[in-house]
Amino acid sequence: MTNPETNTDNTHHVVLVRKFDAPCDLVFRAWTDPKALAQWCGPHGFKAVGDRLEAWPGGRHRACLIAPDGEEHWVGGQYLEVEPPHRLVFTHAWESATGENSPETVVTITFRDSDGGTEMTFRQSGFDSASSLEGHEDGWSQSFERLSLFLGTESEG
Repeated sequence: MTNPETNTDNTHHVVLVRKFDAPCDLVFRAWTDPKALAQWCGPHGFKAVGDRLEAWPGGRHRACLIAPDGEEHWVGGQYLEVEPPHRLVFTHAWESATGENSPETVVTITFRDSDGGTEMTFRQSGFDSASSLEGHEDGWSQSFERLSLFLGTESEG
């Protein structure tokens, strides 16, 4: 059962909290192992194809989320902090077909031991519009449902 906790302000950040019946190191690894990430990242019906995942401070990440209709959505950024298995901070920007990037946001994820499982707190900040925030909130919520299935657990808020 999924009972997510969501906290948003209307223009700047989204916070999603999920609890998984899996240890921190496993949930952290789902974010930093390219093969694992490809199994769950993206909204329902999307396929994730990794291009680069260098999970160390200064390392880059880049991936394509392929929509059910085949449309490609490229995203990339840089890792700012990597503290296994408790914290990840990275930038996030969408790439357009013209080579320009969307405004860059910052994603901060913390992983905390909680009742034999993991409490994951996801925060993305720096949105330039309420519509962008809402789209990301929906996309990440669906991704986290897929992450729960990937981990073989039920998530709850």
